[in-house]
Amino acid sequence: MSCSLLEFCRLHELKTVRDYLFQSQKNEPVEEKNQTENDLSWETSEWESAWDSGENKEEEATSATMVEEEPTGQRSPWLQDCVVSLSPCSDLLVVAREQKAVFLSAKWRTDDGGREEMTLAVSWTGTLSTDEGECVSSSICIPLASQKRSSTGRPDWTCVVVGFTSGYVRFYTENGVLLLAQLLHEDPVLRLKCRTYEIPRHPGVTEQHEELSILYPAALVTIDGFSLFQSLRACRNQVARAAAAGSDVIQPPPLAYKKWGLQDMDTIVDHSSVGVMTLCVFDQMKNASILGGFNASVKGNPPAMSQYVTVGGGPYTGFFYAVEGSSQPLLSHVALAVASKLTSALFSAASGWLGWNKHKNEEEAVQKHKPKVEPATPLGIRFGLPDSRRHGESICLSPCNTLAGVTDDFGRVTLLDLARGIAIRMWKGYRDAQLGWLQVPEERGDREFSPSTSLPRRHALFLVIYAPRRGILEVWGMQQGPRVGAFTVGKHCRLLYAGYRLMGVNSVTSKGWQLHTQQVCLLDPVTGALRTVNIPFHLALSDKKSERAKDMHLLKKLTTVLRSRQVEPDILESEAKSALLDIKHPAIKKQALESLLSNKNAPVSCLTNITSALYDTLQQQDPEEVDPALLQLCSSQLKLLQLYTDIQHLHSAADMEACSKNQDSLEGIEDELSRVGPTLQRYAQLTLRPSVSFAQDSPDSTLPAQVFLSQMECTEDEELRVIRCSDTEWTQLGNFMFWGCLCGKSPLYKVCDTLQQAGISPQQLLSLLLSVWLQREKEVLQKPEETVRNLHTLLIALSNMKGAVEESWDPQSISPWWQQVRFTCIQSHNAAAALLAAFVAHRATKASITSRADSKLQLEWEAVSLELEQWVVCVRQLEDVLVLQTLLLVPPQGAAGGAAAQCSIKTLLEGGTGGIADSVSKWVFRHNLAPERLKEILQKKEEEDEKLEQKAGEEGKEPEEKSQEDTDRTAELLVAVCQRFPHSLSPDLLFAHCCWEYVVQWNKDPEEGQYLWCAVEHLKLVSSPHIQLGISAMMWSTFIVKRFSAAAFLLEKVGKAPKDRLCRRDVGMGDKAMTSFLGCCVQLLQILMEVTGVLVKDQSHLSFIDYYADSAVEEVPAPELSVEEVWCGAEGPASLAELALEQRGVHYPLVQHHCLVASLLHAAMTFSLKVKPLSLFDSKGKNAFFRDLTTIQLMPSGDMDPGLVSQRQEFLLRVLSGWVQAINDPSSSASGTRSPSPPSSGPKADWWPSLCLDLGSLLQVNPDILRRHLVCELYNEGLDPRAEEVMLEVEDKDVLGSQLLVLTGQRLSYSLLHSQSQTQAAMELLARLPPTLCTWLKAMDPSELRCPMVPLSQTSRLVGRLIEILPENHAQYSLALHLLEAVEVLTTEG
Repeated sequence: MSCSLLEFCRLHELKTVRDYLFQSQKNEPVEEKNQTENDLSWETSEWESAWDSGENKEEEATSATMVEEEPTGQRSPWLQDCVVSLSPCSDLLVVAREQKAVFLSAKWRTDDGGREEMTLAVSWTGTLSTDEGECVSSSICIPLASQKRSSTGRPDWTCVVVGFTSGYVRFYTENGVLLLAQLLHEDPVLRLKCRTYEIPRHPGVTEQHEELSILYPAALVTIDGFSLFQSLRACRNQVARAAAAGSDVIQPPPLAYKKWGLQDMDTIVDHSSVGVMTLCVFDQMKNASILGGFNASVKGNPPAMSQYVTVGGGPYTGFFYAVEGSSQPLLSHVALAVASKLTSALFSAASGWLGWNKHKNEEEAVQKHKPKVEPATPLGIRFGLPDSRRHGESICLSPCNTLAGVTDDFGRVTLLDLARGIAIRMWKGYRDAQLGWLQVPEERGDREFSPSTSLPRRHALFLVIYAPRRGILEVWGMQQGPRVGAFTVGKHCRLLYAGYRLMGVNSVTSKGWQLHTQQVCLLDPVTGALRTVNIPFHLALSDKKSERAKDMHLLKKLTTVLRSRQVEPDILESEAKSALLDIKHPAIKKQALESLLSNKNAPVSCLTNITSALYDTLQQQDPEEVDPALLQLCSSQLKLLQLYTDIQHLHSAADMEACSKNQDSLEGIEDELSRVGPTLQRYAQLTLRPSVSFAQDSPDSTLPAQVFLSQMECTEDEELRVIRCSDTEWTQLGNFMFWGCLCGKSPLYKVCDTLQQAGISPQQLLSLLLSVWLQREKEVLQKPEETVRNLHTLLIALSNMKGAVEESWDPQSISPWWQQVRFTCIQSHNAAAALLAAFVAHRATKASITSRADSKLQLEWEAVSLELEQWVVCVRQLEDVLVLQTLLLVPPQGAAGGAAAQCSIKTLLEGGTGGIADSVSKWVFRHNLAPERLKEILQKKEEEDEKLEQKAGEEGKEPEEKSQEDTDRTAELLVAVCQRFPHSLSPDLLFAHCCWEYVVQWNKDPEEGQYLWCAVEHLKLVSSPHIQLGISAMMWSTFIVKRFSAAAFLLEKVGKAPKDRLCRRDVGMGDKAMTSFLGCCVQLLQILMEVTGVLVKDQSHLSFIDYYADSAVEEVPAPELSVEEVWCGAEGPASLAELALEQRGVHYPLVQHHCLVASLLHAAMTFSLKVKPLSLFDSKGKNAFFRDLTTIQLMPSGDMDPGLVSQRQEFLLRVLSGWVQAINDPSSSASGTRSPSPPSSGPKADWWPSLCLDLGSLLQVNPDILRRHLVCELYNEGLDPRAEEVMLEVEDKDVLGSQLLVLTGQRLSYSLLHSQSQTQAAMELLARLPPTLCTWLKAMDPSELRCPMVPLSQTSRLVGRLIEILPENHAQYSLALHLLEAVEVLTTEG
């Protein structure tokens, strides 16, 4: 890759620009002037050719020819008489002459060919000067960065800065609107230059600040970039607001600046502001001794200085240094301007009164044209390059601020080292030269061969010189590099080099920006083309690396060609071949060959031809000069390409060999296929569910040659070896080799012979064959008989290869060859394909052993070997796995469900003896199979089989019976699995695993209370007390006790049923879910109590208080755990049943103690009662809570404190009241969680009264009090029939009669005195009542009744019951008789 000129923009309105700028000279003759300049130009070219190298002669001749062909109208160098400046972003071009200027802005247009191209079109024309006689002397375009956070580096707008001969500097927008004008010095402006922020490439580089510098003949003005940026933004916003409002623009305050008077130099024509620099200690001491003599003092820290370099005459180049902080910015004129405005405002107001305003307007006008100019601060020259005859014309600073190019009137270009202040290089023969710099970053790929790749990214610096006299553009490497590029261009071009980028950027805002700026642009006024120079980084490398650089260029060229997708194969082959053969270095040539072979766009023929050509070229060279590794690579890749082509040809061949169909060799397999046929059919139906896949991942897609080459390698023995890669790529390779053979579309024996001749080991071929067989299970099951027959043929062919089955193999030992097949089937998750492969391998092994056996034995005895026994076990295991996998594939009804669980022989063996039950329990959970339904399926296998057989014979089913049929088929599958695993899936083990699975899932999402309830229900179905005890204890200690204790402490802390937020914070679930959780805790502890009573003889339900011995479990024998014979080799973690049997017995009183508090917690949450549950127990009871249930704790004994008994009684009474209100409340709902509540739970459950009575006996509360309270609550609620049932169990009838008598009085009082529908008969009855009864009724408060509207018949029955239970000598017996008479009268009259 070499230098190139790239055109990125074209100006189509240059004639319009020239006509506008040269209107006054349009009619003047220019022929004589042009002729003179041309003659002078030719003479100069002839003089320069005398010393210039011969390589430029051809360029100059081309240039001369081009000049002759130029039209005469465009030959005059009109652009050289103009001031031209281009924005670094190339979106604004300013061309000015004298007082006029033209602004050209970037636009996109469509050319004649329909392509989009950028152009610079005229956007504004006008006159810039405001004072008479002043002309434009210099201009620059400064793009200002956007302050928006979404900016990516594009400029917000561009400011045009113009310097005039009057000394004024004016700032304009892109539309020519004047923003700011200031007179900084009374001499003409010579040059305007700008410096913007650059990200330091190295840590030690000083960060430079933004700055605008203005050069006058004897002064230099610098304006800080940050303040200028803010001022310009403010001026632009103020102008926009004034234009929108239609008001006058307010004159902005002047800019703050520094002005230096450059001394000790005769003439200055150009300058460069290098920036802030800090001298090293040696340079500081040197300067101090030179300036101050031998006794000069040296400061401890070198001062920071701003360096300025000027060119001109006397001396030719001058170096100035301004120490930072030595001179403050000139702000006096700013204060003076503000003060003058205030003074003028005051005097203009007073002038009307005193008559002082006669000649004020004239004086102000004079002062307005002559603003005050601050004097310059003297700055002496530090040193220079004296040359009395040489006068500098221009200076161009490099982007790194360390070098500068200087042109002079002798036609020389001098390269200066600014740090040392010396000239380090000079070029001759460049009169009127124009300079520019290019800084090229290193590309990422160029560091691949570097030994130190961790170094920072390198940059190459190039100097661009445009010689207009010769019409040539040259590019030179820095600092002592050669000329790396030369272009013949026009003689009237302008080289535009800005040297800066966006203003307003800093180290924070520039992060992540992509600054799109051009460094050097060449404007050709003849064609209007705007071109930039493109230089590759490798041209900056030294000569000894040029050969490698050329190779790198060829490698990049090859890479570019390979990436192109629109290249024809012939063109691709020719260009790739030429580039590959031209590369010299073997390492790069090898890299290029590998890139070619890994390219997906190159066809196989192209790869073969190029590799063959390279191999032939290497063969013809001297063997000592050829890299052996490269030669070996070519040889091996050619062999692989030939193998790929041969296999591809065999698969696409039209002539197919006849497949031998030997029925005798498959008769055993056919019987086995018919035996497992129904299961295979059901398995195939379940695996054919629709799924999403990508086209490129389809197994039917052709394997690219590049992938084939990447998976194969050639060994030193010239044999091929398949590289073990990912399973997907391995299957793709096997699919390419063998799938056509398995389908019967390719010649089996020819493919095997080709692969054997290639040198691939039979073991790897066997692995590839089995991989594609197992992965393409769906296609295999579509035609199982045909594919099985082809697999048998392939397996026999591979077995007969050399190196497959050892000749010395003893049939009584294990063969590594058949062990590989068996090991693959054991690991596979594709149960059906693995089973079919095992059938085939078993048959092939048997035939091989039979052929090896002695002929005499073969006639009479069947050969028996350890290998065949291994296959019998493997086939039986695979049949079990197939049935189990078929069950696991059944999707749950009405739910999308996740991916079905995959199982294999290996995973089941590694899962231990409980792995099978664990898999089925996960399936039960996914299907949400009810515990009773599971129990029904397991208990009624024979009945289910008969029903399924009857249904199988029916025809013409209705559509609504389909779901029931699917359910029955699922049950049939579950029964079949349990029959194949009678020990591993015994009912107790299955229920135990289902219980554990549900509690694990509940622990993941405690909001699902239904899961915990199902776990408890499964636990109840376990018949073995030992397993039930172990599972219960493990559930309690692993999942329950932590949340249970948190719930108890939360209720104790709050003193009532907590809100949802507190429950979620402390317990991890909502209030409704916590209520369900506590109910399940009660059931779990009850199961523990029951199973402990069963395991320990003579353990009665009521004798637990006096029982403190550890509950041993030797009385009932533990069950024996067994496993199926073929699954005896299971190795893995201990099964759940084994862990359950290892659990210690629990301490019965401690369990009942926890069950007691769990019941209290459940009641408090269910009825939202205020209670501190732990406070209902004494210190012994509190200390015993949440201890390990297997330990013996000190439990409460003896009579309890009456205060605690009173609190317990009050709580139980409130529970009974809550239950009575709940059963009579139609709005009360039993659903407490997001899922349906367990049956017979919630506040309406009928067992709450009996529970309270049981709790009362345990808590030393008189149960008769509870019964009497319950009777009263039921009557209070109007539930008289239920109250009568409970009344029969009450012992103290007298107290109950007194309580009910008051309740009856309240009912009668409501009917007679407080009812809104009082009748005349009721009033007459009230008048006839005895005064004692009437007074007593009036004292009753019916508002205490929750259901006062009770039928009189019920009240009459209640009074009758009162008469029965009250003795005649009772104090209130007569009152009861009066009540009976009153109720009877009301009933009669009603």
